[in-house]
Amino acid sequence: MEHLTRLDATLAGVVGKHGPPPLWAREPGFPTLVQIVLEQQVSLASAKAAYAKLCLIANPLNPEIFLELDDLGLKEAGFSRQKIVYCRELSRAVLDGRLQLDTLEELGDDAVREELVKHKGIGPWSADIYLLEALLRPDIWPVGDLALASAVKELMELSRRPDEAELSEIGVPWKPWRAVAARILWHSYLSERGITM
Repeated sequence: MEHLTRLDATLAGVVGKHGPPPLWAREPGFPTLVQIVLEQQVSLASAKAAYAKLCLIANPLNPEIFLELDDLGLKEAGFSRQKIVYCRELSRAVLDGRLQLDTLEELGDDAVREELVKHKGIGPWSADIYLLEALLRPDIWPVGDLALASAVKELMELSRRPDEAELSEIGVPWKPWRAVAARILWHSYLSERGITM
C-alpha cells in the first residue's frame, strides 16, 4: 500500500480520505467457493444474507452436507436454480477429487485459474476473487468486477465505466501489487456508499 500510494495520487487520495483498506481475507476451501458463487451478479447484502441462511441449514458447510439439502431448502436460503446446480456440481467435484482445493495454494496464479474455471459456475471473476481473498495472491486484478470498474470510473472521472480490456490496461502501472490496488478501489466504492462488509 505504501508503494502504491507513493506511485499513484488517486490511490493515495483514497487512503488519505478513507484510511487503509481491509484485507477482506477468507478461509480457503469449499465454504468460501460457495460464498463466491452466491455473490455472482447480486448485491453483497443479498449474497451475505443467503450465505448466513445456508450456514444455518448446513453446519458444517461441506460438500457432503450440501448434497443432502433439497431444492426447497436451498431456494429458501436464497439460491437460484442455476446456483443450486453450480454448487452441487462443485460438491461432487470436491468429493470425487476432480477439484482438489487443498492443493491450489501450491500452484501459480494461472494454474489456479485454470483448475477453477474447469468447473461449471466458476468463471474468471470467481477464480480471481478466490485467488485474491482466499489465497491472498498479491497481483490479482479482477477485471470482471463491476464495483472495481465503477470505482475507477468515479476516481478517474471517466465518462463511462471501463470495459475489461480498458480496466486491464489501467491496472498495468500497479503491477505487481494489483490486488492491493483493487482493495483500495473497493474501499473507496464501499466507503462512498456507506456499505460495510
